[in-house]
Amino acid sequence: MGKELEEKIQQLCKSRGDINFGDVMVVGGGISGIQASLDLATAGFKVYLVEKAPSIGGHMAQLDKTFPTNDCSM
Repeated sequence: MGKELEEKIQQLCKSRGDINFGDVMVVGGGISGIQASLDLATAGFKVYLVEKAPSIGGHMAQLDKTFPTNDCSM
């Protein structure tokens, strides 16, 4: 997670004062959902990642190579 994004999340948490925050549910276990879950967990939130498919990864899980480096995607 970028330092800038982490600072913005921390700023939002502080601006709420003493209000209790709830847990976070991220819907969609693709690459974006996984990254959002990791960012929120790093910021201190309890995260639930929900995916309708039997495995996470979205379309990236169907690829065996990534562009432009040709690295293995999973």
